[in-house]
Amino acid sequence: MRFTCAGNTLDLSFTNCVVAGWTGRNPDAIQHHIDELAELGVAPPSTVPLYYRVSANLLTQDDKLQFVGEGTSGEVEPMIVIADGKRYLGLGSDHTDRELEAHSVALSKQACAKPCASELWELDPLLDRLDSIELRSWIRENGDWTLYQEGTLAAMRPMADLMEGCALEKLAQDGAAAMLGGTLGVKSGGVRPAAAFRMEMRDPETGNVITHEYEIETLPIVA
Repeated sequence: MRFTCAGNTLDLSFTNCVVAGWTGRNPDAIQHHIDELAELGVAPPSTVPLYYRVSANLLTQDDKLQFVGEGTSGEVEPMIVIADGKRYLGLGSDHTDRELEAHSVALSKQACAKPCASELWELDPLLDRLDSIELRSWIRENGDWTLYQEGTLAAMRPMADLMEGCALEKLAQDGAAAMLGGTLGVKSGGVRPAAAFRMEMRDPETGNVITHEYEIETLPIVA
């Protein structure tokens, strides 16, 4: 996959990908997300956080994606990348099959591609103000964009703790490794599918923004 960082081009071959779940720093926020998914029949986690391993080839920068059935939806997430000993912050969506999630969260993570933006920021210069980084997502409903999620990384456990929890540095010894670091609660209306998903990450100190948007084509479920 090809990324840009500070004007430079990075060609990365991913060998490992982790989806960190239930990463909220505030217990009430974690419970809110558990309650959101409980409405869809998803069982609560055995412990928090959890680290789901998924195939690295699920990562994609495509802007038109196909998913089986109408029960999938995206989640804006920070994406930590470690490659060649360097650490980066990017933007991804943990697109998930919600119907399968009610059966197995781990399998639902594996069932969908994980869209990500093509730009990365160097992580280390951001460490002292990482909590201020802003995340937003929108979904397209009835032809209009609706603000779906909004918040900062302060709502999530420190990225350093999550990287350590999933042993991301060790996973990166065999090639580039990525970790999706958790998501934010939905502003209103609950977790739901949409025709398109738009996400952004903003650094309020510099005004720099990373964005990505993708269209969703639903494929029929054949029995």
